[in-house]
Amino acid sequence: MKLSEPQTPVAAPGRHPLITDEAERLRVLDSFIADPLANDPELEAISTFAAKLCDVPIAQVSLVEDVRQQFLAGVGLDVSETLRDVSFCAHAMLTPGLMEVQDARRDPRFAKNALVTGQPGIRFYAGQPLISVEGAPLGALCIIDTEPRPDGLNDFQREGLAVLGQAVMRRLTSHRADMRARQAVAEREERLRAMLDGVPQMAWSADSDGNFDTWNARWQEVTGKAPPRTAEEWRPFIHLDDAPEVFDRCYRCFEKGEPFDVEYRILHADGSWHWVLSRAVPVPDADIGGTRWFGTVTDIDAVHRVMESHDMLSRELAHRIKNIFAVVTGLIALRVRRRPDNKEFADELVATLRALSRAHDFVRPEGGEARESLLGLLENIFAPYRADEGEERIVVSGDDACVSARAATPLALIFHELATNSAKYGALSVDEGRITLTLEGDADNIVLIWRETGGPEGAPDATPGFGTRLVEMSVTSQLQGSWERSFAPDGLVARITLPRTAIAD
Repeated sequence: MKLSEPQTPVAAPGRHPLITDEAERLRVLDSFIADPLANDPELEAISTFAAKLCDVPIAQVSLVEDVRQQFLAGVGLDVSETLRDVSFCAHAMLTPGLMEVQDARRDPRFAKNALVTGQPGIRFYAGQPLISVEGAPLGALCIIDTEPRPDGLNDFQREGLAVLGQAVMRRLTSHRADMRARQAVAEREERLRAMLDGVPQMAWSADSDGNFDTWNARWQEVTGKAPPRTAEEWRPFIHLDDAPEVFDRCYRCFEKGEPFDVEYRILHADGSWHWVLSRAVPVPDADIGGTRWFGTVTDIDAVHRVMESHDMLSRELAHRIKNIFAVVTGLIALRVRRRPDNKEFADELVATLRALSRAHDFVRPEGGEARESLLGLLENIFAPYRADEGEERIVVSGDDACVSARAATPLALIFHELATNSAKYGALSVDEGRITLTLEGDADNIVLIWRETGGPEGAPDATPGFGTRLVEMSVTSQLQGSWERSFAPDGLVARITLPRTAIAD
């Protein structure tokens, strides 16, 4: 009988040169992180088929470590490892191609081996070396018989073991790639968590059902409690006055898959309530086949309290300005009693002050929210010119625009002056006279067209009066706009062009 002789390690065709340095070989072996593959179904199936292919009772996938031989999967053995000193596979992995031992009792390498002289009583052994792409010998796919085989395996069996050995290496390599990918993901997640724990906001993520799976450390730092797992577990931390709106908006946006942001008060660990801004955005997630949500909770308590203070100051200032209008109007009334010859001028001045007061009260109302509607402001200014029976003598139409408190005063002066002049000399001076004010424009400018009808025929002033100069100053200097006047047979037509930014900022 011919015995297998020890061989010098030779790399298989197409591979890197075989690694002979043991430390380097063990480093590569460790990179496979093979322990999770113990009893792997795929490796079990390969070894079971190898046993059937070669008609033997024992087949194993083994990895040779520094002091032990580990059996990842196989049939016919009740042990999961042996010492490396008695390992046949430690020899097989260094053999180019399949290593066969026809009768271990007659092989000087194994004749006194405990696995030969004792259990399981190895007689015949064949091992297909498992070599990594780096050229590191890892172990072998081996088959064992308790009877010697003088003729060894046939060519078909040898070819089959070679193919099965490649399948084992594909499984090991695939597992290593998977473990590396998992490790890379874990490292990225760890870096992300470290980054999230360093930001001042609370940060979280949730699945499409609203179940939270990630919170940064900031939640527990602020609330002193474990992070909530569901939206309802969040509820006790939200102020009772704010909770209905918060959850209504939250659930509505979750259902529609729309981003949301909402302000509310959150309970701190010391029992105090702080204003926060909560924002969340949906992101499609192929891994879960739905939408994942990412959100932040930002403390805005200091800003919110400053804004409350400013609002209080603004309301107080609005109240004082309103009182000033009333005081000045009263003083004019008192003075004109002593000088009745100035009554006409006084009446005009009082009417102007009242128009300014109405404009101010519109954009800075006491005890209410500030309004920014140009149509609303104009309706407020023109209120005194309604007919007794409620018929509109000044009709305002067109697209609305935002108007700021700063722009309210010059707008009030412009249209109060136009209306006053019309009441004296134009369409409003006769019962059948009417005025239409149309709002047009584009993204940059708004055009207000004042058109009088049914009144006496007008004519331009030879010398512009105070009212005309007041309108000119308000339009061009304060609102950075322009205006044109013309006189139709039945009244004035004025076209005023204003930048939207000038009236909104």
